[in-house]
Amino acid sequence: MDGFSADKLTIAGRTFKSRLMVGTGKYSTFAQMREALDASGVEIVTVAVRRVNLEEREESLLAYIDLDKYFLLPNTAGCHTAEEAVRTARLARAAGLSNWVKLEVIPDDGTLLPDPIATVQAAETLVKEGFVVLPYTSDDHNVARRLLEVGCATVMPFGSAIGTGQGLPNPERLTRIIEMVNGRVPVVIDAGIGAPSDAALAMELGADAVLVNTAIAKAANPVQMAEAMAHGVSAGRLAYQAGRIERTSVASPSSPLSGLVGTKH
Repeated sequence: MDGFSADKLTIAGRTFKSRLMVGTGKYSTFAQMREALDASGVEIVTVAVRRVNLEEREESLLAYIDLDKYFLLPNTAGCHTAEEAVRTARLARAAGLSNWVKLEVIPDDGTLLPDPIATVQAAETLVKEGFVVLPYTSDDHNVARRLLEVGCATVMPFGSAIGTGQGLPNPERLTRIIEMVNGRVPVVIDAGIGAPSDAALAMELGADAVLVNTAIAKAANPVQMAEAMAHGVSAGRLAYQAGRIERTSVASPSSPLSGLVGTKH
């Protein structure tokens, strides 16, 4: 396992041991969130800027996040336009949260699907202003290519719509993005993960990391699910590195037929 433990995720020159990222929304209590974070073994924790009381942090969720242990990734959740997202990112940086931002531009609260044009526009502006931009996007490889071209630190396509738990219904589209990016930046599957098996599949496809929130926070036992997700990510990554066998339409015996006792050669 030594080789695997040395396998680290690198984003914008910063390295992380865990390839699981976890969101902080939807938990029953902040205390439960803290327990789940601890069980998950994560290092990167996303926080919606609009949910943080920047003036009274003692009374906000930031009081439950150990900033010496976790790397805080502010996100622009709740922003409907590129202008809103840029303004929110600037606010987070001015408040001392981070110059990293998980960029979300979602105009329709009913579908929670990202706006590809506005996302690219906001990403281009923020990169020029010195932000490290991790953009949430669709599984369209053309949008992913454009985000890569404007200088984003990752590409973060959804597995399926936010909060649906539908997993990865279109793995070939994610594979196309992974192949197009070709290791230039990490590809993080963000949204739609419903179970550890989904996280494992994402990693087996060649994704560099996954981001999970609802599947942990709304599980019957969020703390156990957080730990399970960590195992799913680790298993999927290890399987990807090991290299799975090819799928074939012809059966092949596990044991060779030559050399069997009682057979003639």
